[in-house]
This record gives sequence, C-alpha cells and structure tokens, in this order.
Amino acid sequence: MKALKLEDFPSKTFDKIRYVDTDRQGHVNNSVFSSFLETGRVEILYNADLPILSEGLSFVIVSLKLEFFQEITWPGQVDIGTGIVKVGSSSITIYQGLFQKGNCVAQAETIIVQVDNDSRRSSPLSDLARQALAHWLIREIAAES
Repeated sequence: MKALKLEDFPSKTFDKIRYVDTDRQGHVNNSVFSSFLETGRVEILYNADLPILSEGLSFVIVSLKLEFFQEITWPGQVDIGTGIVKVGSSSITIYQGLFQKGNCVAQAETIIVQVDNDSRRSSPLSDLARQALAHWLIREIAAES
C-alpha cells in the first residue's frame, strides 16, 4: 500500500479517542483501529448527498488488510482519510489512513461487496452508485491498480 498524507484523501473525518479505547500499556488497543476505519467508510458508503445503496442491498467486508506504524495515545483525536481505489462489478476497494498529530499511524485496504439482503449473494453496483463512487476516487493509486 502507498503512504499518503491526510490531505491526499478525498474524504476526511475524525474520531475522538476515549479513555475506554486504551489498554494496559496506555495506548489505544489495536482492535479499536477497525472502529476508526469504519467511521471513515461510513462517510462514503452511507453519504446522504451521494447515495450508493439501493433498497434491499447492503455491504459486507470480505477483506481487510491493516498495517500498524505507530501507537495511538489518549487523549486526543484520530484523523481518518478515506478514498476509493477500485470499483468492480459488485465490489469496492477502499484505501484509508489513520493519523494522529499529523503522523500516519496506520493504513488499511478494505474490499467490500454489495449483497442482496434476501439471497445473500453479490449484487452488481448500479450506474448511479458508480457515479457516486467516482467522486471519492484516489486517482493516484487507482491508476496503479
């Protein structure tokens, strides 16, 4: 995965670090990193201004590759950069960076598949979904895929 700065991502948000997020070593537990990533993904996947999902469909994670670079400490916040690097027929590859005090502390690549809620089988993304996803494309990485 390619290292990006927070400003390189088309979607940026943040999460407040809670005391409960820390472990006995005094830093944020590695399991909480996935929750931070979810916060960033939701900004795109469930964005009211650029809707992606159609009625009767949902998203499931089929792959998550997460690399840790530094620990996250409490108190403070985590800045989350999110963007799309690839759109398949029913899948979306999302690239994210987690940052604290300007330093990239982790990066992740997540593959999500759109599924039909009844059949639980993959369902092709609509043309409208593809148009919405294009808004969040990280062109620099997408060109390398």
